[in-house]
Amino acid sequence: MSTTHILIIEDEVLFARAVVKRLEKAGYGCTLTTTLAEGTAYAAQHIPDLVLLDLRLPDGDGLEQLTQLMQGRDDRPTPVIVMTAFGEVADAVRAMKLGAADYLKKPIDLEEMVLAVAATLHRAGVQQQLSWSREREARNMEGVVMLGESPALRALRQQIRQLGKLTGTEAAGPTVLIQGETGSGKDVVAHLLHQESANHAAPFVHVDCAALPRDLIEAELFGHEKGAYTSALQARTGLLEAAENGTLFLDEIGELPLDLQAKLLTVIERRRVRRVGSVRERPIYARFVVASNRNLRQQVDQGAFRSDLYFRLNVLTLSLPPLRERGEDILLLARHYADQTAQRYRLATPRFSEDALEALLGYAWPGNVRELKHLTERAVLLSGDAPLTAQAFALPLHLQEPSLPVPENWDSVTLGDAERTLIQRALAASHGNISEAARRLGITRMTLRYRMEKYRIRMETPLP
Repeated sequence: MSTTHILIIEDEVLFARAVVKRLEKAGYGCTLTTTLAEGTAYAAQHIPDLVLLDLRLPDGDGLEQLTQLMQGRDDRPTPVIVMTAFGEVADAVRAMKLGAADYLKKPIDLEEMVLAVAATLHRAGVQQQLSWSREREARNMEGVVMLGESPALRALRQQIRQLGKLTGTEAAGPTVLIQGETGSGKDVVAHLLHQESANHAAPFVHVDCAALPRDLIEAELFGHEKGAYTSALQARTGLLEAAENGTLFLDEIGELPLDLQAKLLTVIERRRVRRVGSVRERPIYARFVVASNRNLRQQVDQGAFRSDLYFRLNVLTLSLPPLRERGEDILLLARHYADQTAQRYRLATPRFSEDALEALLGYAWPGNVRELKHLTERAVLLSGDAPLTAQAFALPLHLQEPSLPVPENWDSVTLGDAERTLIQRALAASHGNISEAARRLGITRMTLRYRMEKYRIRMETPLP
């Protein structure tokens, strides 16, 4: 039995039966009603996938019930194709303005009708998929925040707010380049730019240029027409068009092949795209946000990235600092991800041991925030109700910050005494400048602050 059900509201019985017979042959399930009242009542109770509606019925004008027939379920409208007699084109135009999907003029060719039904159902399915995709993306974007209280993060959030509000004459914001190491949160910045924009309700399309196959990347980005190449059995909208009035986020743009970089530059400059195999250009209204974990300036010098595209992108640039330069945020993020993991798996609120805190602060974090998140989740799941220790995080020893040297005269001196003395001397030598003292000691600023608290060192503490 077909899952696609069509309601026909038509009073010309012989013609209506021919319609039912042809549609059933095409694989559709059909219900025939001969009055407007009967058809409206059936649609309200059973909610068909499509309605074929005659505009001239014995008990009324089909236009009067068109809106009700289109109501559908769960905010999913039912497509309606209206059928009009010769000389009733004005009524068909009115129906289209009210939201009808299509119209057919009598006498109706049954083969043309089947094609119209198939095309209408396909468009309705595409629209539903886009609606679900947008709802899913909206849910995913709920709660997207950039955690951190370090000066660098505060400044970055302010820049995002400023850039997010910018709009141009074409309703799209300016192109933004995000640069940062892998795992530092470039996708979060892109999401926040979209959230802050005036078009935040429009689609957000994330394209990972490094993940797209080389032989498909052009068709995926720009779309293609039917028959453009062997496997192009039907036309397809590209991701550039799918972004509509929203945001197109091109992640790892440095991986884009040189020939497509030239084509992308043309799209950004002219705001128009041509599908593969097409001679017609279509307008693009989306905002472009691009990101790279590579130094694009160096790639230009090496011939791996087009200089004209780089200069076009390098107008508004956001630089995302690596986690190792955000010492103040490391423990904040670790606690956040630990609590998040505990809530997800219904575990007790995690507790961090002193050695865990010191290990987290002293680690170089080559994988940045992503690495911190994954290692924290692992530590919570493996530790159960026990405190999270340095051993639970299993941080590679060769990536720890350099250890503090031991004083030459270390007889009867504990490691704590040696550290305390070295910290005091570094602070004295740098005239109380904590950043300079941290550089002298070969540790991060946050690690130094943590150890100053640990040993209760105050700036006024005299040097022993």
